[in-house]
Amino acid sequence: MTELKEDFSLKETSPKIGGGRVSGRERLTSSFDLVEQMEFLYVRIVRARDLQVNQVTRTCDPYVEVKIGNYKGTTIPFEKKLNPEWNQVFAFTKERLQAISVELLVKDKMIVNGDFIGKIKIDMPDIPKRVPPDSPLAPEWKRLEAKDGSRARGELMFAIWFGTQADEAFSSAWHSDTAVVSGENIMNCRSKVYVSPKLWYLRVNVIEAQDLVPKQRNRNPEVFIKAIFGNVVLKTTVSAKKTANPTWNEDLMFVAAEPFDDPLVLTVEDKLGDNKEECLGRLVLPLSKAGKRFLPLPASAIWYNLERNIADGEEKKDVRFASRICLRFSLDGGYHVFDEATNYSSDLRSTMKQLWPPVIGVLELGILSAKELLPMKSRDGRGTTDAYCVAKYANKWVRTRTVVDSFDPKWNEQYTWEVYDPYTVITLVVFDNCHLHRGGAKDSRIGKVRIRLSTLETDRIYTHSYPLVALLPNGVKKMGEVQLAVRFTCSSFVNLLQTYSQPLLPKMHYINPLSVFQIDSLRHQATHLLSSRLSRAEPPLRREVVEYLLDVGSQMWSMRRGKANLARLMRFLNGFGVAWIWFDQVRRWKNPMTTIFVHVFYVIMVLFPQMILATFFFILFGVVIMKFKKRPRLPPHMDIKLSFADKAHPDELDEEFDTFPSSKQGHILTTRYDRLRSIAARMVTLNGDLDSQLERLQSLIDWRDPRATAMFSIFCLMAAVVFYIVPLWILLLFAGPFVMRHPRFRIDIPALPQNFLRRLPSKAESLL
Repeated sequence: MTELKEDFSLKETSPKIGGGRVSGRERLTSSFDLVEQMEFLYVRIVRARDLQVNQVTRTCDPYVEVKIGNYKGTTIPFEKKLNPEWNQVFAFTKERLQAISVELLVKDKMIVNGDFIGKIKIDMPDIPKRVPPDSPLAPEWKRLEAKDGSRARGELMFAIWFGTQADEAFSSAWHSDTAVVSGENIMNCRSKVYVSPKLWYLRVNVIEAQDLVPKQRNRNPEVFIKAIFGNVVLKTTVSAKKTANPTWNEDLMFVAAEPFDDPLVLTVEDKLGDNKEECLGRLVLPLSKAGKRFLPLPASAIWYNLERNIADGEEKKDVRFASRICLRFSLDGGYHVFDEATNYSSDLRSTMKQLWPPVIGVLELGILSAKELLPMKSRDGRGTTDAYCVAKYANKWVRTRTVVDSFDPKWNEQYTWEVYDPYTVITLVVFDNCHLHRGGAKDSRIGKVRIRLSTLETDRIYTHSYPLVALLPNGVKKMGEVQLAVRFTCSSFVNLLQTYSQPLLPKMHYINPLSVFQIDSLRHQATHLLSSRLSRAEPPLRREVVEYLLDVGSQMWSMRRGKANLARLMRFLNGFGVAWIWFDQVRRWKNPMTTIFVHVFYVIMVLFPQMILATFFFILFGVVIMKFKKRPRLPPHMDIKLSFADKAHPDELDEEFDTFPSSKQGHILTTRYDRLRSIAARMVTLNGDLDSQLERLQSLIDWRDPRATAMFSIFCLMAAVVFYIVPLWILLLFAGPFVMRHPRFRIDIPALPQNFLRRLPSKAESLL
């Protein structure tokens, strides 16, 4: 394995945020104090009137071209319209402008010789500067000039000013670096804020049905319920009561999003054989009929008439007698709908707003820039990257504008979120935009950053450059760095401390808990629902972005991740191992002074037992204080060593990136299956050894070994007498020095209790 040369560390930076007047814990007050100020020249083209008609075509297809040196931006052309209205905004980066004037050329689409209807020229020194919260500049009418400088027919209404990214026109403006973007794809470059739809758990408790009429009367029906909601199909088990009045009392749960478009469709099915079913009745329930509940009380059971299934060509008849079904139908708002992995969720609130905890603060994120990005695709024979960022916290998603053709893009956009719980994570991903031209493929992942709020100090500005790490089939790779500024401001310190004593999830998760299988299934439904809803926005937040942010597929098998989790467990247990080694050295008298001190300390604790807990917590307090100097100074970031990404074998990575079901065949699939069997065999052996030890303990009282149980019963009787007669502190006073006696008084063979326990029987010999 070759050693990695890339620097995957987190770096502290000193950007010129807040106008260069901030460092450390200094409080800032402006709405864009966590980003570097970027100046733009804004041109708003509103409308034109009374334009000159083309003498050849007897009409006019006008559009406006904004020209500043080599930069050009054009409005949408209108056909046969002398009084067009555009209301378009153009933004040009000031640091790239070298021209001394701005030209606004009103052109006719049908004229191709470079001529124009009229123009307006503005000198750069005459352009005003606007700083929000100043009101927007009012557009003005100005007369057009002809090519020879004389007055031309027609007027143009526009506004022009110098501003920053704090201007409200910034997000919807056409930017000069997007000149290579074709037509309507310009929308895919703009920054946008999205809000997740409100998600509910839809619970259907199917109780029973009555008076079902199967077509085959000579057999006992095997009835089950099929529930269809959107693209999700769930089924109950076949009723154990194989009659015309079956019962189930089973819950079927779905995820529904407001507004509720799809109804819930229930069908009563009779299983006739393998892959052969007969519909005995149908029920369509709009979600508007479902009651919204947030208390653990069950919804009321209601009887519904089933619609008879009509075969093709059969006429619909009025039926006075109908089969019925009894069920409970409700929208459970007391739960939190999981759409993210539980280990790094950004929101833990319930659906019902009445159950939300109070706001404890505000999270502010400044997305400054990225640097040293790798080329993600090829354009005009050279590598290029069109990068944008998406961040998610709670139900709010933010997307920066796309910086076209840059390996060191600068965004300098700032966003805020309300915080309800510090045990939440904000996630930011960087993608390459592949939809700037027609026929674009999926957007490519560049990297991901996660920051847990509980690891941040309040009112402190964190400015760091985070490594963008990508795990590829051929190994881990650094894709670049992204520079962020983060601040968690606490609005109520009392509420912040109170959250540490509250349940992590809403109470319904503990009163009426969901199974692990239900949570996984519902999370899959929620991620699919969010992906489809957000992909309908303009510009769309595409499925690959949403799924990457929500960590879809993170629960799949990974040998690398398994090793990393095992290493995390061993790192925790290592502390107990160190303590045992130290105690073993004490009892072996490696350092006589330490052993004597431990003997004296032990005797004091035995003679004064009321000091045990006080001493324990005092020592724990001292350990915490000593670790204060070594506390983490940097926020968490993607650690390739902790993830075992730098040590992963290529075959393990290839297996991790394999699809499910596997797309591999032949020798590779056989080898991986055998390796998995080998690992599973070790786990089975370990589990069997643990079972054997526990069964030996149980056999002490089960008389499976009569002699051992008889000796154990006599020992219990003698121990009861001794503990009753002799005070406990005297026994402890002798037990401690005996355990820590000098090695010359000890024989290094297994102790008597250990020998006795190993000879007890287990049930291992009864296994096939």
